[in-house]
Amino acid sequence: MKALLSSALLLSPLLLSAASPTKPLNIGSRWELFMDSLLLTQVKGVTLKLHEPVRREVVLVTDQPWEGPTCAYFSAIQDGKKVRLYYRGSAGGSDHSADQVTCVVESEDGIHFSRPKLGLIEAGGTKENNVIWRGVESHNFAVFLDSNPAAKPMERYKALGGVKEPGKNWMTGETPGGLYAFASADGLKWNKMRPETVMTKGAFDSQNIAFWDEPNQRYTSYTRIFTNKIRDIQSSPSTDFLTWGEPTLNRYEAEVPREHFYTSATIPCPTAPHLYLAFPKRYMPGRKKIATHALPGVSDTVFMTSRDGVNWDRTFLEAWLRPGPDPLNWTDRNNMVASGIVETGPGEWSLYASEHYRYPDHRMRRLSLRKQGFASVHADVKGGEFVTPPLIFTGKKLLLNYSTSGTGRVQIEVQDEAGKAIPGFALAEMPELYGDEFEAEVTWKKGSDLGLLQGKAVRLRISMKDADLYALRFAP
Repeated sequence: MKALLSSALLLSPLLLSAASPTKPLNIGSRWELFMDSLLLTQVKGVTLKLHEPVRREVVLVTDQPWEGPTCAYFSAIQDGKKVRLYYRGSAGGSDHSADQVTCVVESEDGIHFSRPKLGLIEAGGTKENNVIWRGVESHNFAVFLDSNPAAKPMERYKALGGVKEPGKNWMTGETPGGLYAFASADGLKWNKMRPETVMTKGAFDSQNIAFWDEPNQRYTSYTRIFTNKIRDIQSSPSTDFLTWGEPTLNRYEAEVPREHFYTSATIPCPTAPHLYLAFPKRYMPGRKKIATHALPGVSDTVFMTSRDGVNWDRTFLEAWLRPGPDPLNWTDRNNMVASGIVETGPGEWSLYASEHYRYPDHRMRRLSLRKQGFASVHADVKGGEFVTPPLIFTGKKLLLNYSTSGTGRVQIEVQDEAGKAIPGFALAEMPELYGDEFEAEVTWKKGSDLGLLQGKAVRLRISMKDADLYALRFAP
């Protein structure tokens, strides 16, 4: 029943208790974000709340001769102080056109982008452009920065790109063609890692992404496939980025509606790589809001999470990013979120989304949200509380990412596995915590040192009023 959790939290705390782990959950010293029900039992008066991003400034208009109104499939990469956006340059035409190019723009702050004049590939009648690849693989050339500690220096950047050849069964991946593997030392000069395709089981007519999957010590890809003519997402594992295992379809709770997911934008959470985040562009092909537009279809973006990369939690069925009041965002293939999260300021994460697809001013807009702030446990002014399942942790102090109103509060009691308050850490022994902080240290009257409890199973009873709790961590 996870998909209905937004309402179930208030209506059925017993449901959450039954779904909690049967043995202590070892969370070590990692961040745990409140985006699903795993840490919620004995719930009273709180709910999981989805937080929509804030639309910020337009960071790029794809108006150069080698770009065009159907540029798409953006990847956002943060490499030290440099931020890059990679994307397809396209003015329309066939998915199989060899004239498609891959472009890059650069920024020092994730807000102000410029086109480097690379001099690598002629496009638009000049080499003074930002093009890094030309060919059919540019249709969906999707870049990531390889965080594998064993990655070769010449392969710090990697990418997947390619399409299936036309044919009767291309949707199910049965025609020739597929994805190629690319590598680069600097993210600008690229080579195929081998001349043959590395992945053939898929439809691939979308953004097909991959990343170093730290918890599993392998690469994982998320690619396009159709199931019963519905746009779907599948994942595959690889140890070397060249040989890929059998694909596995994303799995959802039985009551979750089947929807077209045009892209997935799946990534490991930057501060908690054991959590997988996805921002699928949800596509409604049968809708047409603007009668004068040539093609049907409207889209928004949803938010979903996973703890194993295969079974996906749809707690939030509502849109994370709506088209908004701009009518040009209500036509086909808009509101597509780029793959990747960029840190653009203290406590601020940024993503990027497409607008005005097929229009001369096709563009990318920055979206901002609180660091780790996709969702929270929320209590209104009446207050509420919940208890975690038994946890085993490593560390000496408890940190919270939280926000309250001026009259709000958060208080925490540390309990033993049976639910009895541990002396010195009872609710009444913690002064009310209020404010808006990203790593607030929890302190009781006797102090904040939890070192004697590490390695033992404990529960946290968390009481809140007019507050949001986004994440917690036991830290060294």
